[in-house]
Amino acid sequence: MASLLPTRKSVEHSCRARTEVVVDGTGSGAVLSAIASETAQQILRTLRDGPKPVSAIADDAGTSLQNVRYHIDQLCEAEFVEPVDTWYSEKGRKMTVYGLAVDQLVIRFEP
Repeated sequence: MASLLPTRKSVEHSCRARTEVVVDGTGSGAVLSAIASETAQQILRTLRDGPKPVSAIADDAGTSLQNVRYHIDQLCEAEFVEPVDTWYSEKGRKMTVYGLAVDQLVIRFEP
């Protein structure tokens, strides 16, 4: 029997071409700390291949769902990653699909 809920499908998603972080001592630390860990960097590399749900990101990154969720929350808050779609698992569970929010990150240092 076919599912009534949409399962995995291709996601049409385009991200901003570039974003700039200015390091000037006025709060850029939280943004930079979002990408400081190896796990966050692995998540960003994984999403370069296209949008994915947390479970697929965890498989690709070789880490737990909880760890990926933590880092996804941090990356979303810093506006490097964003929810782009919703899929449903074969069991009918709702899954948020995440994609990169930006293609290039420029870090600029100012006095």
